[in-house]
Amino acid sequence: MISKPVVAGLDFGGTKIAAAVGDLTGRRLGTTTIDSRVESGGATEAMRRGLTAARELLAEVAPDRELAGVGAATLGIPYDDRVELAPTYPGWGELPFGRLIREGFPGVPVRLATDVKAAAEAELRWGALVGCDPGLYVNLGTGLAVAIVAGGTVITGAHGASGEIGYNLRVAADVGVDAAERTILEHVVSGQALETTGSARLGRPVTAADVFTMARTQPDAAVLTDEFTQELAMHVANLAIALDPVRIVVGGGLVGSWDRIEGSLRRALDVAVPFPPELMVARFPSDAPLIGALALGVEAAGVVLGAEAFA
Repeated sequence: MISKPVVAGLDFGGTKIAAAVGDLTGRRLGTTTIDSRVESGGATEAMRRGLTAARELLAEVAPDRELAGVGAATLGIPYDDRVELAPTYPGWGELPFGRLIREGFPGVPVRLATDVKAAAEAELRWGALVGCDPGLYVNLGTGLAVAIVAGGTVITGAHGASGEIGYNLRVAADVGVDAAERTILEHVVSGQALETTGSARLGRPVTAADVFTMARTQPDAAVLTDEFTQELAMHVANLAIALDPVRIVVGGGLVGSWDRIEGSLRRALDVAVPFPPELMVARFPSDAPLIGALALGVEAAGVVLGAEAFA
């Protein structure tokens, strides 16, 4: 019997690197996760360890099967010779990302994407954005970004930067002001922003999830979450006005506080948008970038994806 080929997917995040091996339908055969933060070697060592973990997983779960494609997702915008817009991970921007992935898997077709676009790919193929044209994926995690789905594909933009709303202008006075001289949206609306602001204003170290939990009983924390959700809702509503999506899907770590976020988003959409879209949590709220990386691997292998892969 001839063994069927497999694909690999890698998700490079700020705190962890996840790898998965799947068959040509995208069904996972094995998964592994390692810490991306290393004491020495920095970004280069993290990349090396991630590639090693993926190859070891392949040897474990598919030792005699051909590797037909590799998908890799990362924070920032990946190119063959660098990663743009990844300021929170020292050294990551200087890595020749695509070249290192290809060198790690010689002769194997490779597809690259941002982590948020990979997550949207997973939702488009197998999750909550199936059949939505257009659709919008909103990622509420350490950072803030969206992915636009139209015509059955995830829109990348001319430079791969479509959906990077973390750089949005917030007020009219921001017009014409360099990003380094103003407060961009991600510095106010993101998990990292809420952690920073919450720790300062609440007088002790807290995570974004802590602030949302405290907001149930503590008025000062509730003020913080209200400010957060109000500004988020404004930008999501403006996107919905511009795109007229069928559905908006929200993923990322902060969906654990969805009960504190959903109401503000729903009200803003219902009041401001001429044709209010559906709003729901992603099918894969936490590991969508890894599932999307597998989808990229399947596409790299030249296989037509099937919606039944995760049925």
